[in-house]
Amino acid sequence: MRAATLAGALRGALLAGLLGLGAAQATAAPTLSLEQQARKAEVIVRATLGPPAEVRDGDVTYVAYPLTVTETIAGDPASLPRQGGAPALLFLKGLADLPDLRAGQDVIALLYSARLDSPLVGFNQGLYPVVNGSLVPGVTLAAAPATPSAPGTPATPTATPTAATSPAATTPPPATVVTDPARLRAAILAAREARP
Repeated sequence: MRAATLAGALRGALLAGLLGLGAAQATAAPTLSLEQQARKAEVIVRATLGPPAEVRDGDVTYVAYPLTVTETIAGDPASLPRQGGAPALLFLKGLADLPDLRAGQDVIALLYSARLDSPLVGFNQGLYPVVNGSLVPGVTLAAAPATPSAPGTPATPTATPTAATSPAATTPPPATVVTDPARLRAAILAAREARP
């Protein structure tokens, strides 16, 4: 009898631990590069956020930010959830770690079209505020890989590598920080064109 009680307690503790682990994993998201975000996004827009409003869907409450779409970069904004007749960002009410959102804010948003806890790709990573015409903070783009010579074209070195210059030849070029929304748009479109 005592062994059965102990086994039941251990099963209960194990189940509770697994449920807790699942909840922790459900809210953690790996950091995605801009290229990964662009490939995962179903809708990408530049828009101005409207005033937030609470929206109930059955037993679930969302905070909705209507969007005034100023540019559609990819996808169809009509596929997004709607609030007040406009496409909207719907966030699960009480969700932790939301980006700072306010009415009148200009953003570039990489979005899922389904109603989720957060519509932003990468669990809140796909939001890029535009302040006074610049991305704040800037977006780090990975440097483009070196372009190999075309087949049959000999590579013409500009200098003979020496011990002092060889390490630099193998070091990848540094990443670029972009603050221009047009450059971000171009990087997003290039990533989407390259997706498998």
